[in-house]
Amino acid sequence: MSAPLYRDLPEVLVAPHPSPEESNQRYLVAAVAVLRARLEALYGVEGADQDRVEAARDALRKAAAALPGPAPLDTLSATFGLSAFECDILLLCAGVELDGAFGDLCRALTGGRGVTFSLALSLGGDEAHWSALTPGSALREWQLVEVDPREGLTTAPLRIDERVLHHLTGLRYLDAELAGFVKPLELPDTGGVHGLVPSHARAAASIVRRVEEQGGRGLIQLAGPDEDGKRRVAGEAAARLGMELYLLPAALLPRGAAELHRLTRLWEREAFFSQAALFVDAEELPAGDPDRTGSLVAFLEGIRGLVFLATRERLPVRGATPVSLDVGRPTAAEQASLWRAALGEWGRSLNGEVDRLTSHFDLDVPGIQGAVRRLDEPVVRGAGKAGAAGANGADRTSKRSGGSETAGRATTPAETLWNACRLQARPRLDHLARRIEPRVGWEALVLPELQMQTLRSIAAHVRHRATVHGSWGFEADSHRGTGISALFAGPSGTGKTMAAEVLAAELALDLYVIDLSQVVNKYIGETEKNLARVFDAAERGGAVLLFDEADALFGKRSEVKDSHDRYANIEVSYLLQRMESYRGLAILTTNMKSALDDAFLRRLRFVVTFPFPGVVQREEIWRRILPEKLPVGELDFPRLARLTVAGGHIRNIALNAAFLAADAGGVVEMDHLMAAARVEYAKLERPFTESEGGGRR
Repeated sequence: MSAPLYRDLPEVLVAPHPSPEESNQRYLVAAVAVLRARLEALYGVEGADQDRVEAARDALRKAAAALPGPAPLDTLSATFGLSAFECDILLLCAGVELDGAFGDLCRALTGGRGVTFSLALSLGGDEAHWSALTPGSALREWQLVEVDPREGLTTAPLRIDERVLHHLTGLRYLDAELAGFVKPLELPDTGGVHGLVPSHARAAASIVRRVEEQGGRGLIQLAGPDEDGKRRVAGEAAARLGMELYLLPAALLPRGAAELHRLTRLWEREAFFSQAALFVDAEELPAGDPDRTGSLVAFLEGIRGLVFLATRERLPVRGATPVSLDVGRPTAAEQASLWRAALGEWGRSLNGEVDRLTSHFDLDVPGIQGAVRRLDEPVVRGAGKAGAAGANGADRTSKRSGGSETAGRATTPAETLWNACRLQARPRLDHLARRIEPRVGWEALVLPELQMQTLRSIAAHVRHRATVHGSWGFEADSHRGTGISALFAGPSGTGKTMAAEVLAAELALDLYVIDLSQVVNKYIGETEKNLARVFDAAERGGAVLLFDEADALFGKRSEVKDSHDRYANIEVSYLLQRMESYRGLAILTTNMKSALDDAFLRRLRFVVTFPFPGVVQREEIWRRILPEKLPVGELDFPRLARLTVAGGHIRNIALNAAFLAADAGGVVEMDHLMAAARVEYAKLERPFTESEGGGRR
């Protein structure tokens, strides 16, 4: 081996007991020394001959024998299929960076250009070939070397990619060009809960077996609602395979084919360098953006290595046979165990709360941890753990505030946990639906006794669903699901939305209104995707879902004459199936019950008909709808009851009359109410008759 190669190296590289990194450095230096000896002999450098070449090769063999394992140079060459000539080109480019004297020699031989393809060709002998630097060659396809595009191919300077050079020397880091797209996948702190729940651990073990069978590569599709669970399953599988896991948000994928191809090759190269796997997060990929979806599919179809894809639903990828798993949130039993582990000492004082929480809410590990952390807030600690014993947070919340937002005013640990769980669904649902703050109780409803009993029965079904279906065994006999589904039918203004508010207040749950006319999409499959996003988001917080304008989707089952008829029926069936499996309460509203197919009605657990109020009911509505603080004069409630309008319109009349009275600087009188009634009738395009608006009887 020629002495100049060691001239500037630290003493550690010539130590008698080198580390693996030092052994690899010696091997690289020896490999470059062979190239230098060959160049000097080929170009007749003074003192150079074949004996020096053989001496350098002997030193290389000794350095190779001292390696504790395969050198990065050898594994790179084998992985990317480099020929001996291509490996020489790569080493030439690395040599000028590693050894100043070698760089001087190359520049002297090429007129100051350094390493060129012409120089490599002269060194290659019979193995040299022009295809080594074509755009499709391994050196250029994997961006191992760079060719200056400003000059001809044979005379253009060649440079080794910086990341490749550092890999050859044993340095590990993320390629700077990839840093804007990927980053190490970090999981949130579990707050003392370690490992995976059993169902997720089984999924990770299954992935490991399949990946090992496929030689350490493959596309793993992780579908389902538990985003955190999918990351933890992928992280556990990658760890068992001895691989680092990096996160790539699908929204960052470039749309241009050339940029996408470059990113693909850069990641594949990095995956080899770092022994890494990729986690592609497509959870939030816009459903209505075909360009984004197309880029994702093209990326997945063109990439090699181990890739995890996280989506709500499976994505078809041509040419790939992915391993597909559904990763749901932890089971009810697993969630109960997580609650008890997270609660610690609090658990002993929260008697029975864990079962109530797991029956109403469907939370992952971070969700449970986030709820428990609320117990450490000063207000909750001041309430005392003793105050939690035997507490029914939902009942007291309902009685105290009508079910309004009480997360900041909870007086017991039980209420704090309940409200913290309610909040879990809001970040996602607030973008998909309109949240109504329940502010009314049972006293606000004026309905016949049968309807009132049915509504109270609905509340009982939701409250005791886990007991009846789970503990008492009815779930085993259920062929459709344990969800509570209801249809509220009746004319506009008869109290359908108010009844939903009352139920949400009674159950201390959030109420979200989804306008089905906005959810239904003319494109096949998009309606189901929209509905899936709503239900998946709502599962966490157990919210009450009110699907308004059910007529937009439901109707008499039409004869299937074309694909549109068939898919319309599929959309209805999908909605009913999700309602039946939903953990909470899902309500449909319609103004035209007669327009609904009887076959669909049979699949709903409750059907509540809201009749147009009669005179007696209208008088009672008038008496209840006026606030206690409202200044009123002498009102004739029997006369008001003769106005043939439903409760919603009665409220509008009362509100408008209050503004008229305020503007006149007085109190609400019958004249104000009659004037407001005329405005409401005009809005409804109905005549204001003498019998309805006449004087006192």
